Amino acid sequence: MIDAALSLMAGQLNEHLRRRYQLSEDLAVLSNLLEQNGTLVPLVANKLVLFLAGVERDTIAHRAPGAQLGLRAQQLTTSEPVYLNLLVMCAANFSGGNYPEALKFLSSAIAFFQSHQVLDQHNAPGLDSRLERLVLSIENLSSSEMHSLWGIHSGRYLPSVLYRVRMVSLDGQQVQGRDSGVRGTDTQASAGQPRSLS
Repeated sequence: MIDAALSLMAGQLNEHLRRRYQLSEDLAVLSNLLEQNGTLVPLVANKLVLFLAGVERDTIAHRAPGAQLGLRAQQLTTSEPVYLNLLVMCAANFSGGNYPEALKFLSSAIAFFQSHQVLDQHNAPGLDSRLERLVLSIENLSSSEMHSLWGIHSGRYLPSVLYRVRMVSLDGQQVQGRDSGVRGTDTQASAGQPRSLS
């Protein structure tokens, strides 16, 4: 499901950039910056690169307990969905004389996501049906946090913006148990005697 969320973001951004700049190819790619051996991934040259910088469980939002699916007198209780925050980096990987292009396309990406802070089935019909919506917000980093993050991912800073993407919801719909609809018995009613209202 994480792949579906990031693929949707890259796809929506590409549609916007192709329309705005009359491009025939994708400018935004979903990729690592580096291969496992430390070399640069070839397809990220002169591109906006979206990559996953971290995953957190959303502990702030208050959620209802596990959903229940009605089946006559019994209830099937499903596991509670996992609500995640994805930290998604959008980095402009343009070299040399293309640096102004890096800033231009990064600015366009920021403007697009600012005007589409919520991606759902209404404004992003390609959203995976298992996801209700994606909620994007820019995450501010201190200088030391930025240094640490770029040290992990490539060792060199690129013009970039980090988004916190609330992903609602990740859920396997696995049945956790069966809950009987009967809560207790009333022996007077079952014996045909009237109930006392006092």
